[in-house]
Amino acid sequence: MNRIDRISAILIQLQSRRVVKAGDIAARFNISLRTVYRDVKTLEEAGIPIIGEAGVGYSIMDGYRLPPVMFTKEEATAFLTAEKFVEKLTDASTIANHKSAMYKIKAILRTTEKDLLEDIDNKIEVLKGSNKPISTNNDYIQTILNSIAQKHIIVIDYFAHHSQQHTTREIEPVGIIFADTYWHLIAYCRLRNDYRDFRIDRINKLCVSDKKFTSQHPTLKDYIARTAKDKDLETIIIRVEKVVYGNLDYQKYYSGFVSEKKMGNITEMTFLTSSIEGFARWYMMFGDHAEIIKPDKLRERVIALSESMLQRLSVDVK
Repeated sequence: MNRIDRISAILIQLQSRRVVKAGDIAARFNISLRTVYRDVKTLEEAGIPIIGEAGVGYSIMDGYRLPPVMFTKEEATAFLTAEKFVEKLTDASTIANHKSAMYKIKAILRTTEKDLLEDIDNKIEVLKGSNKPISTNNDYIQTILNSIAQKHIIVIDYFAHHSQQHTTREIEPVGIIFADTYWHLIAYCRLRNDYRDFRIDRINKLCVSDKKFTSQHPTLKDYIARTAKDKDLETIIIRVEKVVYGNLDYQKYYSGFVSEKKMGNITEMTFLTSSIEGFARWYMMFGDHAEIIKPDKLRERVIALSESMLQRLSVDVK
């Protein structure tokens, strides 16, 4: 990306949030903090009213707005692809809001981009898995998100599968997660005095209370990290060659995939798993084009399985 495009992108990023940290800008564009400071100064010299506070970040003075931006063909296609996922994986309210936003986005597209979207609209589909259907009973998603933003207590009538019981609970919502084909509501449960994971499709009734909560809850990311530690999950890091990476797209999610980063022709992948044994056996499917970074116990188990397999093959040959 050339400097002019990067500075324009930084301006858009500054308008996307109330405060943007210099470190976040540096990470996004893979540049140094010194370069960030220089680019922001260029924007200031161009007349953009940027407010910077040491240790906090940058913000743009209230009232300033960039004129409508034009999207690239790739960005327009990404919006359309996202729309397909929204239609299959969320609730009716979210779908309606997203469609409304898409109309506004399409309204400012150039004619060529509009033609492109019309042409590929029927060439993108998201299909539900046949072996584990995606739950569609998620009509509370927007209500939950609004309650999180406004810090309203929620009252739910919930069916707990493990005990086969219906309970009514007051909860303080923290966030929602889509995992294993289901939407989950993470909340502080006042009945249990602890954080709980509620499957949204098992909420029979949901009401937003007039009462607000003042407790400071952990972020969703912190909650996930804490529960992973509580469940004694093992962190695994492997590096996979490009030749086999494409074959792992769907399988990786069943093995506790968390994140990845590109390193040339290598992709470094991070997983959280409760079963080193299970992961080791999956790894052996593509291990001739991969490398185990950590933990050592995974490397040792793969070696043991390989030696056992080799021994059996040697016996068969004799």
